[in-house]
Amino acid sequence: MLPVSLDILAIAAHRDDVEQTCGGTLLKAAQCGQRTGILDLTQGEMGTRGTAEDRAREAADAAKILGVGWRRALDIPDGRVENTWENRLKVASVIRETRPRVVILPYWKGRHPDHYTTSVLGYEACFLAGLAKLDPETALANTPDASRAGRPPDSRQDAGATKLAPHRPFKIVYATLYYDVRPTFVVDIGAQFEPKFASILAYKSQFTDQEAGKDLFPAHEEIRARVDAMARYYGMLGGVTYAEPFLQKEVGLVEDLLAVPVKSI
Repeated sequence: MLPVSLDILAIAAHRDDVEQTCGGTLLKAAQCGQRTGILDLTQGEMGTRGTAEDRAREAADAAKILGVGWRRALDIPDGRVENTWENRLKVASVIRETRPRVVILPYWKGRHPDHYTTSVLGYEACFLAGLAKLDPETALANTPDASRAGRPPDSRQDAGATKLAPHRPFKIVYATLYYDVRPTFVVDIGAQFEPKFASILAYKSQFTDQEAGKDLFPAHEEIRARVDAMARYYGMLGGVTYAEPFLQKEVGLVEDLLAVPVKSI
């Protein structure tokens, strides 16, 4: 397994989460020449609509629209994203493989347990990925769950295989669109709004009118209005037309007060 060296990796629980929360930001980064990727923790097999196979095809289509060069879905059970040692090792292995400078995670509060668990799980996996004395692949192969699944103990050392070097992202930011919290900053996606919306509609199994889940999902004709309204709201906060919201835990650093964007009055 060879490292990929991404600039930005977005991690989410389900296929289509990234498209909704930070798809425009990923597209903007790709248009600037940055290498972007998406890690979906589940296959989406528990969704009210569609199948895991449907969503895999749709995720590939959406990734093309957003200019994403790397995408993978793990085998964590949909509806059962848990912050376990094994799951942290799975994500840490991906962090070492992709070596992102920036990781985007969901906000740590929300309606769906998979979403907020992904936030904590992703953060702790980023930490583990930087531990020099930990080999996530070896540790994962020797977990009790691996034994029950019939996976043999790791033998790469005997085979002389190359291990992935430790890595931690420089920055972790949180996409907050799924929760009503004031963001630290927003990203202008005015030029990226239309393809972002197209990437959402690539999930035909989720966003076309159908009997299944009609009380949970908005009608097809209402989807654009909802996506538009939310993007306009966060755009208004940043003084632009459309934007996506993010939060960072760290204090921001400013060197030039004259260069700080967004008017105060």
